[in-house]
Amino acid sequence: MRYNKPWLSYRDQLETLKARGLIVTDDEKALDYLQRIGYYRLSGYWFPFRQRSEPCCVWPRRRTGKKARNGRVERIALDDFTTGATFKDAVALYVFDKQLRLLVMDALERIEVAFRVDISHTLGEYGPFAYLDPDQLFEAFAREINQKTGITDHHSWLQKQALMINRSKEEFIRHNKEKYGLPLPIWIACEVWDFGTLSTLYDGMRQDEQDRISARYGIRDGRVLASWLRSLNYLRNVCAHHSRLWNRNMVDQPRKPDSGEAPLFESAWQPGREHVLARVFVLLCVIQHLLTTINPSSSWWQRLKNLLQAFPDLAHVGLDLHGMGVIEGWEQWEWP
Repeated sequence: MRYNKPWLSYRDQLETLKARGLIVTDDEKALDYLQRIGYYRLSGYWFPFRQRSEPCCVWPRRRTGKKARNGRVERIALDDFTTGATFKDAVALYVFDKQLRLLVMDALERIEVAFRVDISHTLGEYGPFAYLDPDQLFEAFAREINQKTGITDHHSWLQKQALMINRSKEEFIRHNKEKYGLPLPIWIACEVWDFGTLSTLYDGMRQDEQDRISARYGIRDGRVLASWLRSLNYLRNVCAHHSRLWNRNMVDQPRKPDSGEAPLFESAWQPGREHVLARVFVLLCVIQHLLTTINPSSSWWQRLKNLLQAFPDLAHVGLDLHGMGVIEGWEQWEWP
């Protein structure tokens, strides 16, 4: 389909929203938000306010342009807004989402730093350059050729890490490169890793070493923790790019731990709870589970609880914390 929507002034954007039924009580404030935040960023927050069509079958198209055989029943979002929806509601939801992202990033920073230490200390026991040695890593990660890239996943990881080291402006990196040259020992190199780098390397470690680290967090199977880190990396990327979070569909979902390892939120993996597992709340629980080991005295969960309980009153447009996948009774949870 050829794109043919015209450029609109901020005033025209506001008038379009009004014409579609969005209530605006203060034009000047609304125009200020459109100029500072942008129409399309805010549109992600007023999208849930739009009316829906009657259930209909949607037929997705293949890359060839032909319709797929199996359609799905959906209610298509219409241009007009639900009765009672306001511009102020969208802004309130935007502010809530921003506060949620900031809170998540605060926790993920602590987790990232802790896992840098966990991984570098565990592999470092086999030598300062064990992270370069395929024999110290999982066979498939270190030796099998990835058919998409033409190199091993380990080789791809090393390329990304090398770029991080070369781009680093940290004084300790410069000092070690000048005094000892490359490669850097793992307990120094780890300080340039981002969340994606450390989660990929953990995923590529041997099962025994993974299990040693995961046991520290009360998880027997290191592959479960690997899936948690992948999911948290996806979450981190959403937050880092200032994307909508509160009701986002989490495409990289965490695996279920063994019974009793995460008792407060293990119901997320029960049959019929697909909505819960696909939303952010279960990852917030994963974060808290890890923080109970990393920083047992942290007030992070209480701050999260305060934020969730301050969720905007949007009952008139059919929105509440259910959109985040909250688990019933979460307010009464007492973490270890």
